[in-house]
This record gives sequence, C-alpha cells and structure tokens, in this order.
Amino acid sequence: MLIKSILLLSCVGIFCVILGKPMTNTSTTLSAPTPLPTAQNPLQSDENIVLPQSIDTDVVNSLDDKELEFRSLYATQMLSFMNQSIQPCDDFYEYACGNWKNVIKPRQTNHKRNNLLDIAYKLDDIAEMILQRPHINDIAPEYAAEFEKVQKFYNNCLQSEIHPMRKSQVYLEAIRKIGGFPAVDNEWDASKFSWLNMSAHMSNFGLKNLIEEKIIPQHPFQPYFEIPDFGFDIELHYDNIKNSSSNAYTKNWQRMNDILSIYEVEAEQRSKIISDIFEFLNATLNIVEKFNESDIECFIISNDFEVIDLSVVDKQFLAYYEIVWPGDINQYVEDLHKPCAYLYYHLDKIVEQQKEAVANYLALKFLYHIDARLKDATFQKDFCLQTVKRSLEYFFDHLYMKLYFNDEIHNDVKKMIKEIRQSLHTILLEADWLDETTRDAALLKESSMAEYVGRYEDKEMTTRLLGQIKNLQFVEGNFEQNLLNLKEFKESITRYNGLHYKELSNTTKPLELFLGMQVNAFYYNIDNAIYVTAGILHPPAFHKSWPNVLKYATLGFFVGHEFTHGFDSVGAYYDGGGNNNYWWSPKSSTVFEERSECFVDHYQNYTIPEIQRNVNGKNTKDENIADGGGIRMALMAYRRYVKDITKNTDTSLTNFYKDERMPGLDFTPEQLFFVAAAQVWCASYKEGDYWEELSDEHTIDKYRVLGMVSNNEDFAKAYNCTKGSKMNPSNDKCTIW
Repeated sequence: MLIKSILLLSCVGIFCVILGKPMTNTSTTLSAPTPLPTAQNPLQSDENIVLPQSIDTDVVNSLDDKELEFRSLYATQMLSFMNQSIQPCDDFYEYACGNWKNVIKPRQTNHKRNNLLDIAYKLDDIAEMILQRPHINDIAPEYAAEFEKVQKFYNNCLQSEIHPMRKSQVYLEAIRKIGGFPAVDNEWDASKFSWLNMSAHMSNFGLKNLIEEKIIPQHPFQPYFEIPDFGFDIELHYDNIKNSSSNAYTKNWQRMNDILSIYEVEAEQRSKIISDIFEFLNATLNIVEKFNESDIECFIISNDFEVIDLSVVDKQFLAYYEIVWPGDINQYVEDLHKPCAYLYYHLDKIVEQQKEAVANYLALKFLYHIDARLKDATFQKDFCLQTVKRSLEYFFDHLYMKLYFNDEIHNDVKKMIKEIRQSLHTILLEADWLDETTRDAALLKESSMAEYVGRYEDKEMTTRLLGQIKNLQFVEGNFEQNLLNLKEFKESITRYNGLHYKELSNTTKPLELFLGMQVNAFYYNIDNAIYVTAGILHPPAFHKSWPNVLKYATLGFFVGHEFTHGFDSVGAYYDGGGNNNYWWSPKSSTVFEERSECFVDHYQNYTIPEIQRNVNGKNTKDENIADGGGIRMALMAYRRYVKDITKNTDTSLTNFYKDERMPGLDFTPEQLFFVAAAQVWCASYKEGDYWEELSDEHTIDKYRVLGMVSNNEDFAKAYNCTKGSKMNPSNDKCTIW
C-alpha cells in the first residue's frame, strides 16, 4: 500500500497506517490535542480524571501541585487496568491490561474497543460541544449556513425513534429501486435482478455488499477491490459456516430471522429464506477457501486458472463503474487494479442458480448495516454524534483544528519526531547485516523523510470538500431519508478525488491526510513522509503533563513504528524521493527476507482460542516488524534523553528518576515504559471481532503486545524474565531494526 498507519498501522501499497480496519461507529486512533481544561472545556481528561490547568515545562523536579494530582489520578487509572495476579514474564498483556475491559465506561460500538480507539469517544464529545454552540460566527462565519444544516441532521436523529429496529417504507423503497427484496415483494422478477448492480448501488450508500471497494491513495485515485466479508453479527468463513451449532452460524441465522420478522415475513417462509441464503453463502465460501481468503492468492489462482476468460469479469464490472464511477469509464477498465477474477467468475455462476436467495441476502445486508444496532436507547446520542461526525468529518475537522490544535502541541510532537529519527539513524548505521550500498540508500531515505503534525494543510482542497455540503439534502421530519442522504454524501466524499481527478493536480494528496480529527498516524511512501494526526494526541497516546518515559513509550513508539514502514517489504520499493525504485541490493534483500520469516513464524504460532484460528503471520509481517522497530527506537531515544539530562544538568540520576515515576506505581522507569506501551492496546473483543480482524494487516491486540515484548531483550532485562519464560523464549529474538 501507499500509506501505512499505527493503530490500524496498515499498508495499501504506498499508504501505511497504525490502526488497521476503520470502525463503523468508532473512529480510528491518534488523539488530538485540546486546550488545557477549563469549566468550558473539560474534555482532554478521561472520565474520572481532572487535568491540570497548565504545564509550562517538563524540567526535572518542577512539578506543581496540579500536575502531581493529575499524575496521581492517571496512575490510579493505569493501575486499575492491570491484573497483578499475573506474573509479567508469563503474560505481559494480561498483566498490563487484564482488568481494562471491566473498568471502561460503556459506549456505543458495533466493533471491538481498545484503549487507543477509545480516544474517538473524546473526539465525539468535542463534536457534541461544537454542535451545542448557538453559532460559529466567531470561528468560521463563512460556513454558518452549513453549520445550521449539520445541526438539523443531528437534532433530527436525536428526536427520532431509532431503537429498536422497526419496519421502514423508506428503506424498502430504496431497496426496491436497486434490486428488490423478494421476501416481501410478490412481484419481484428474477430476470431483472443483477447482484452486481445491487451491490454497486449499495456501495453508493457505503453499505457492505458483495464487492469491497477501496481507493488507491495516489492520483488519479482509482478504485481497487478486496475480498468482501460475508454475514452479519459474526463474519462467516469457510470453517465456521460448516458447523450449524457454532456462534457464527446461529447468530447469523437469528439476525436474519429477526429482520425478516420485523418486516412481517411468516415464520415458515423465514426458515426457507434463511436456509437458501446459507446455501448460497456456503457455496461462495467454498470458492473463497480455495485461495485461503487471501487477495494475493486469489489473483495468483486467477492467472493460473485457464478456464477463466478474464475479460468476462471485466465486462461484468463495466456496470459497476457506470453506477459508482460515472464519467471516464475507460480509465478503470484499462487499469491494472482488477477485481479477483477467480472469485467473481464463480460467484456469478452461483448467483445465476440462486438469484432470489442473493437478492434477499443483499436486502438483509442493507437493512442490517443501515440500522443503528443500539444496545439500548441510552446510546442513541452516541449513534447520532458518530453518524453526523463521520458523514461530515471534514466540516468538523475544520472547526476542531481552529479550536483545539496549537503551536505548543505541534512543537512537542516535532521534538519527539526529531528524537526518534536520531534513533533510526543510529540503527541504520549499526545494522551489521546491511551492505554499504543499501546502508547508504537507507541513510539517504532517512535524511529525506518529511514529517507533518496535525494534518496536511491544503486550503483549496478544504474549500472544495466543505463546498460539497451544499449538495446534501435535509428532509424535515424524515430520519430514514436523512440517514440515506448522509451515507450517500459520505461515500461521494470518499470518492471525491477519484471522481474529480481531472480537475486536480497529480501531486494531490489522499483525503486521509487532510483529516486531523482522527485517531491515527501514517507513513506515505510516495511522499517518504510520516503524518501524526491531531486526533491521536490524547491519553493513552499523549499528554503534556506525563513524565517523559510515558511520552516516549506511546507517542515515541507510534513515530518509530511509522518510520520503520519506510524500511519494510513495501518501503523497499520506494526510495528517498518517493519514487517507485527497489533500492535494496540482492544480498541485503535476502538477509531481510530471512529475518522477516522469523516474524512470520513467531506470530503465526499464536492461536486465538476464541475462534480456533492462528494469527496470519504473513499478512501481519510488516506491521509486526514496525512494532519491533518502533519500540526499540522509542526506548533508545528515552535512554539518550536520560543520559543528556543528567549529563548537562546538576541533576543526579536518582533525582531525575523521581520525576519519571507515577505516584503509586512501583515500577522502574523502564518497567513503566513497557506498561504504558502495552496499555495502548488494552482491548475488549467479542467473538465477531476476532473474525473481523482475522484478515487485517495488524495482529490482534493481545498478540501484538505479546509478540512485541517477547522479541525485545530490553523488556526481559527490565522485568528480569528468565531465559525460557513465556515472555523471554529461549529461541533467538526476531529483530530487523
């Protein structure tokens, strides 16, 4: 990928992120800085923490009472996340995070929660504060009319009855127009049904269907396709669908039955409809199994499968482009980024025999994904905030950056980036497995790396994106239609660069980089640049009043992770100028691949007992390498900071470490470093979340922590883990950077 990121730290060729799959009803991570709290602005704290009014410096032993109070409260929270009945050398994730899921405040989500992702709720709270303002004349008077429209959508959502799900004629009419719902329509005509057309129209609403579209983050921003997911509450895979008593099978059956019941389908008919849908899904997943649910293997098998006429699938997708990407269709048809022919060749044949089942499945997917799926009505405000904020994210971002981002925060982060860059430079110099030719190229790339904090600034693009709000229609008193309008609007913005590529410079950045109000960090290969968004700069990722050891363990780790992506298996194809140029020598490349296999083997030995699957070591390889490099760079930088501060001042090491402790936490600074780094990934998973993340580029959070610390010698020394213990296995550590 072109861009890589942290939490979700994933790569789409040239784009790497820290987080992985974005979540529908919670945002991804890297937290945004806010002003220090006042009675009017209490939002930078966690629910039970009152932050200090100000902090001028981080000078040793200069903490005032408010800072000490904050640290004490935050230390108490860190302690509450831990399960100290577990030995850290046995299971460091459980030790650092074992109680997190029991102490967090309930919030609306249809996905996993983790400590870093939960920053999104703070950003939602800020969005609520903005929406409660009487006007924005003092911030952005030129968007006063847009602000009033956004408030209308939000208030309409709050005033509507959205829980529990109820029958909607608006949704039924929308479904009828795009393909139909034979379960409730006696006049449905199979001869007029196209699974591809219906999927394309659902894609225009951003609803899951049989086609999974992504956008290449580089001009001209064309679409590419991944393997879609199947099912409802729990993703269906070729193994869990075969067991009719599995949670995946029974919960999907129940969900379809519930929706059909709401839409007044008789019980006997419901059973037949659901059985037919499972028959279709089983046949399709049998095809998916042949390429191991892997996009890459699907393309390989497509090229090797002589029976397939690849042009057949190309012609099928012409209809998709006409519906979703109107305009210059030839630019997509002639492009290399094709859908997986093997899957869609066979899928089309399966559908031909089961059109009614497929139409019912897609209609149920429409109704499932358009629904709020609230736990109860008390979470309605969360849903309304998340829906409006995510649909109009560039509008909220514009206001957020004006209100909450400042030079002090910007400079703090830039300072951290400088420190981590120095660690990277040292690692490249000391990597004895690199030959001199590759080392020189690596050092040139490191010295050329650009850095952006907050977001990428482009006033013209911001004006373009905010100008689109005039095309968003609000219908008084019609929540269902307004929700459809919001979803359609959001999808049009997602595709904006691709739909308007002829009007844009070929140096235009992907839209993700213009968004500061998100929880993430990125490495963008064609810019050779890292981006730290404003939104990630909240606890547990950053706070001004923290001791430096926490800042290095969290923000420092994220920065190091992103830097490492410039030197992974994707970064090897992009040189210091961002050009597509493989700059590794054959010798160094061979050693890199050998060392990479250590990561593959290590991580794929982790079994996820909840679903009886193993972590995919190949898919997650680059992210795991980046975690290893990031944590090493951060600790190197912290040690250098300690050395410098004690060398250049009259402060003794003993006195310095007093300032680095958190009250009530009986850890050495380096023990605290690893606790803070681990607690970023404290998480709460349901079974469906494991299946959802199975194909992600990021390792499931628990094993992300375990793999990171068990391959780190400094961790073993900090906790005195004996050789051969679970967190200090006797085999050689997996290390590249």
